[in-house]
Amino acid sequence: MKIIVDAMGGDNAPLEIVRGALAANRDHGVEIILVGRTAEVLKAVEACGEKSLPAGVEIKDAAEVVEIADDPAMAFKLKPNSSLTVGLNLLKDGAGDAFVSAGSTGALLSGATLVVKRIRGIRRAAMGPQIPTAGGRAVLCDCGANAECTPEYLLQFAYLGSYYAQRVMGIGKPRVGLLNIGAEEEKGDTLRHEAFALLKEAGDAGRICFIGNVEANDAMLGAADVIVTDGFTGNVVLKSMEGLGKFILKELKAVFLSSAKTKLAAGLVKGDLGRMKKLMDPSEVGGTPFLGIQKPVIKAHGSSDARAIENAVLRAKEYAESGFIADIQANIEHMRVQPAAEKN
Repeated sequence: MKIIVDAMGGDNAPLEIVRGALAANRDHGVEIILVGRTAEVLKAVEACGEKSLPAGVEIKDAAEVVEIADDPAMAFKLKPNSSLTVGLNLLKDGAGDAFVSAGSTGALLSGATLVVKRIRGIRRAAMGPQIPTAGGRAVLCDCGANAECTPEYLLQFAYLGSYYAQRVMGIGKPRVGLLNIGAEEEKGDTLRHEAFALLKEAGDAGRICFIGNVEANDAMLGAADVIVTDGFTGNVVLKSMEGLGKFILKELKAVFLSSAKTKLAAGLVKGDLGRMKKLMDPSEVGGTPFLGIQKPVIKAHGSSDARAIENAVLRAKEYAESGFIADIQANIEHMRVQPAAEKN
């Protein structure tokens, strides 16, 4: 398994990106292609304690870098020799099995869509992060790629999330819930009403396990394995969760350091608190897949450190080995909404 890594993307590039990729190679046997400015990448390799490239690691030179200020929709065209563009072309041409980048989300999505391309029949690629819930983890689909959606998009997100939960997360029969302001069928706006009807039809046909509407609080308590929503709402949910998690951990730390008594209590529950922190830490998952692209593309957080990049590479490996894309291609006819004119 060979994973292509954008060595120049992200706030901590190239050192932390290279450090994480080398860890994935060393500890998990993943072959790596580091894409970026060769001299800078080699300098980062040396800073990691390596005098030369380890076996299974190679560098593909890319002289340009997509910056955060660049126009996301045009960056990969205006900078054809950027690490992002070169990496996506390597993936398209079959030089590697998946691509990982901590660079610009918009540029990566645009590039993945136009270079690697969507699976035929998929209207829009969606971001499907694994989020922590009381039941373990759930797929939130979409979380930011598509601010405005049609009912058909949400139907496809449900299938994408369901197959991902099955193939990558090992959930036998993922429960699919439509994120809404109430559990009742009549709740929500026109988009939610029309999407509900499509999802119910797919559920009645046995193609997905649709459990109806779910409110955000119930979703966080583990009511669903796949949470379907538009990208605007999904992004608000995701960022709210991240902020709330940091707030809770900060307040817990303040409580446990407030006195000798609470410091003693902290020592007794240190392991449990560590497990809680690990569950809420996005670095433990590492990256978010662009579901619906013909080949695996993983977006790591812009502030990713080496641990996050290592985990993103592992997620890319799991994704590439999962058979998820083949499942979508084999079932795409069920994910299309037939125009009314064709039904008559």
